[in-house]
Amino acid sequence: MPEPTLPSPAALDPADSTPLKASLAPERGLQTGEYLTSGQGVRLPDTDHSLKAGTRGPTLMEDFHLREKITHFDHERIPERVVHARGTGAYGVFTAYGSAASITRAGFLAEKNKQTEVFVRFSTVLGSRGSADTVRDVRGFATKFYTDEGNFDLVGNNMPVFFIQDGIKFPDLIHAAKWHPDREIPQAQTAHDTFWDFVSLHTEATHHVMWAMSDRAIPRSYRTMEGFGVHTFRLVNAAGETALVKFHWKPVAGVHSLAWEEAQIAAGVDPDFHRRDLTDSIDAGLFFEYELGVQVMPDTPDETFQGIDLLDPTKIVPEELAPVQPIGKLVLNRNTDNFHAETEQIAFHMGNLVPGIEVTNDPLLQARLFSYLDTQLSRLGGPNFNQLPINRPHAPVNDNLRDGMHQSVVHRGIAPYLPTSLGNGAAPEATPPDKGAYVHLPKPVKGEKIRENPTSFADHYSQAALFYHSLSPLEQEHMVEAFTFELGKCYETPIRERMLTVLAKVDAGLTAKVAAGLGLPAPQDTPPAEVVPSPALAQITDRVWPITGRIVGVIAGPGADLDGIDSLRKAFKAHGVVLRVIAPIGGILDGKEIVERTFQTARSVEFDAVVVAGGAGKLVDLQVTVLLQEAFRHAKAIGAWGDGEQLLLAAGIDPAAPGILRSADAGKAYAEQLAAALGKHRAWERVPLLKPAASSQGS
Repeated sequence: MPEPTLPSPAALDPADSTPLKASLAPERGLQTGEYLTSGQGVRLPDTDHSLKAGTRGPTLMEDFHLREKITHFDHERIPERVVHARGTGAYGVFTAYGSAASITRAGFLAEKNKQTEVFVRFSTVLGSRGSADTVRDVRGFATKFYTDEGNFDLVGNNMPVFFIQDGIKFPDLIHAAKWHPDREIPQAQTAHDTFWDFVSLHTEATHHVMWAMSDRAIPRSYRTMEGFGVHTFRLVNAAGETALVKFHWKPVAGVHSLAWEEAQIAAGVDPDFHRRDLTDSIDAGLFFEYELGVQVMPDTPDETFQGIDLLDPTKIVPEELAPVQPIGKLVLNRNTDNFHAETEQIAFHMGNLVPGIEVTNDPLLQARLFSYLDTQLSRLGGPNFNQLPINRPHAPVNDNLRDGMHQSVVHRGIAPYLPTSLGNGAAPEATPPDKGAYVHLPKPVKGEKIRENPTSFADHYSQAALFYHSLSPLEQEHMVEAFTFELGKCYETPIRERMLTVLAKVDAGLTAKVAAGLGLPAPQDTPPAEVVPSPALAQITDRVWPITGRIVGVIAGPGADLDGIDSLRKAFKAHGVVLRVIAPIGGILDGKEIVERTFQTARSVEFDAVVVAGGAGKLVDLQVTVLLQEAFRHAKAIGAWGDGEQLLLAAGIDPAAPGILRSADAGKAYAEQLAAALGKHRAWERVPLLKPAASSQGS
C-alpha cells in the first residue's frame, strides 16, 4: 500500500519551524518512549503498588497514576462490562438469623427473622456477553441487599482469593488474561501465552492460579457454587465494638463441579447452560438456597490472625482456624422480567455500605472503591444510574444531587445545597449519629507516602501449597490435567518452563506430573516444608447432599414401561428432582408421556443421572450409545430396570460397575436408591476403573 501523500509546505503554518515529517509523524508521543509514563508523559517509578499512607495504610486519592490507570481501564469498552460481561441474575429474599447482632449494628443482619429483598448477579469474568457459561473461569457472585438503611453490595467471587494484592495491577491482569489484542482470540479462556506469561512473572497470583486450575473453575450449577467476599471487612456493633470478618456464601446443595469434558460439550451444545439451569429451576419452584456466614477475627492493631495478614487478598483464613458462623439464609425465588433493564443495568459498588459494615485498608479493596463507581459512568451513561429501577434503594433518598445525563427526577426548590435558609425547610438535614447515620469509625492513619507492600505480603507459595494438599487425590489429578492442558496451549516454551519453576515452589509432585505431560524437565526447588491441610477446601468427600434441582433423564421408546416412569416421577418430586423423558422422536409417547428430549437433542451433560426404562432395552441408536458412554465416563449414576440393562450392554457398559443401579421395576425403593446416588453427586469409586484417557472425567 503506498504511503499517504503529505500536504504541501504551503498548507502549513509558515511560523511553524518544525520539520515537516516530524510534525506529522503519527507516532509522535505515542508509545515510543523507553520508560513507562503517565498519559501526560510523566515518567513513573512503579506501577505495581498504589500510593498508601504507610505499607498498611489506606490508598491515597492523590495517586494520579492509580486513578488514570484504573479510569482508562474502566472505560475501555462500551457498553458491556469490561469484565463480568457474561452474566445472569435473579431476585431473592435474605432472612437474618439474628446471630450477627453481637458483631454488627447493620439491621438486615442483626435483627432476627428480618427479611431483605436482594438481587444476585452471577457471571464469568473473561468472556464477552456472547461467550459460553461453562468455560474455565472465576465466577462472580454479586449480591445487592435492598436494606432499610440503604443498599449494601457484597461483590464477591466463587473463589476466596484473588490474583493480585493491589488494585493498581488489575488492568495488567485482565489485559493478560483476556484475548490477544491483535486478533481478539482466544475467547473466554486463560489457555494462552499472555496469561501464563503474566502469572509466571507476577508470582503473587500463584494461590489464585491453583484455584483457577481446580474444579472450582467449572461449577455444575450456580446452585452448587460457593461465594466469597474475598476481602476482610470491619464490622461495628451497637456498642461501637469491632471485629474483622470474611463473608462466605455456602450453597445448601453443596459444592459440585462439571467434568472438564462436560464443560466443553456444554459450551458447544448449550452455551447458556448455567443461566438456563437458574431460570428453569426458579420457574419450576426449585429455588436456589445459600447460607451467609462469617469468619470472625479480633480487630487487632496488626490486623493479622494466626500469622495470616488479613489485608492480603491472596490469602485465606482456613475454616479450621476460624469457623464460618451462619448469620442468615438467601433464597433466590424470582426471575427477571427484562434482562436488559434488570440483569444488564444493575450497578454494583463496593462503596455501597450501611452502618455497621466498613472496609479495611486492603489495597485491592481500596482500588475497587474507586473503580466500581467510575465504570458505571461509562457503562450506564452518567451519574444517575442509581435512579434505574434495579438500582434504586428501598430506603428513602434525599441526596441534594442534581442534573446530569439521564436525570429522571423532576427536582423542586431553589436550594440544593447545605446549609441553607431557603426552601421552607424542605432541604434535607444532616443525620445525627443516633438516628442511623453512617459514621466512619475513627481509626488512626499514619505513615510515609510510599509505593510498597508490607513484608507480610511477600509469601506467595505457602497457601498455594495448603490449597493443593487440602484437595482429594482425584481433585489433585484434575488440577494436574488443567495445568497440563492450559500450559500446553502456550506457544512459547520459556513461558511453560518459567511456570514450572513457580509450581516447583508449591509442590514437587505436582510439578513433576505437569512437566511430564508437557514433555519438559521438572525443575527442583524447596516447597513449603510444613503445610497443614484444610479439609473444608475439598469438594469430593463422603458427605451426601440435598438433590433439589437435579435432573434425571429416562430413556424410553414405544412399548416402554410408562407406569414405571410415572412412578419414578412422583417419587422424585418429593426430593425436588426433575425427570425428563428421552425418546427417538418428539411428541407424546404411546399417548401418555410427553417426550421432553429426543435422541438427537439430548446430551449427557444435561442430566445428573441417566436411566433406561423397562421395555427400552432393544432400542438401537448411536446417539443413545454416546449419551450413555458419556454418562459412564463422567461417573454419573446410571440405572436400568426390566430389560433396560440390554441397552447398557449394547453401549459397552458393565452393569456390575460402580454406580450402575439395576432393578426389576421402578418402584419406590428403586427411586430412593437413585436419589441416594444423586446425593453423592457422582460414583467416585468408578473413576479408577475408567481408561486412562478418560480418568479425568467427573469432578
